[in-house]
Amino acid sequence: MKWQVREVLKSDSFGRVERLGDEEGNSLIRRVACGARLPMSGLVARYLMGRERRALAALDGVAGVPGLVQTAGALQAESSNGTAPRQSEVLVREWIGGKALHHARELPVDFFDHLDGLVSELHRRGVCHNDLHKEMNVMVGEDGFPWVIDFQLASLHSHRGRTFEQRARDDLRHVQKHRRRYTRDGRGPASAGVRHGRGHGLRRGGVALVWRKTGKPLYNFVTRKLLRTSDGEERRPSTGPWPRWTEAVGERSRSC
Repeated sequence: MKWQVREVLKSDSFGRVERLGDEEGNSLIRRVACGARLPMSGLVARYLMGRERRALAALDGVAGVPGLVQTAGALQAESSNGTAPRQSEVLVREWIGGKALHHARELPVDFFDHLDGLVSELHRRGVCHNDLHKEMNVMVGEDGFPWVIDFQLASLHSHRGRTFEQRARDDLRHVQKHRRRYTRDGRGPASAGVRHGRGHGLRRGGVALVWRKTGKPLYNFVTRKLLRTSDGEERRPSTGPWPRWTEAVGERSRSC
């Protein structure tokens, strides 16, 4: 089966993200961590890709997380420039049909309940996403269920210590913020809003506070000033349009 690049979804100083397709209409996503002209950009890109690979491997079988793909044809397919990327610079994962949260036109009333459950399952596997404040990292699948993507900043924790607890709390806090934003001021039904036991009242942890004051400014300087790329913190405008709410999708298939 021959795979070809159908579309370059993103291209920046870390490399590019491509959508691959085959003759049967199947699609995959390939990250090429080749960097750019700026010194060390390739090293940083491969480091981030390594984090994503380890996280996806730890989450293998979790419904709502794209699986890693090791298909040789997809790994070795030529890019749009006519050259095949080096295997050390490539990660291939499943294609997720649907739309990013900020582009979704419809949301099931139990969408954020399912997103809470999905993020909690990540934590049960010892994985913290650490980048869920971005609406573009939350996908609304074609079946209405949530998916979480882009694990480049994810962390794995074999020990459920203070750092894990703070990062897990921050993940859930970001879900809570999305839920509130999409349901407040009459934007959504009361049944979809924040309820006790669903992340209500979570506050920013100590690690997150330190990151906001020190790490994030440095990260923004490196990515936006030195590498001249944006981490794409796109979100739905406060003026909308806001999604239409549909019936609950019910129970999701369990993880493997």
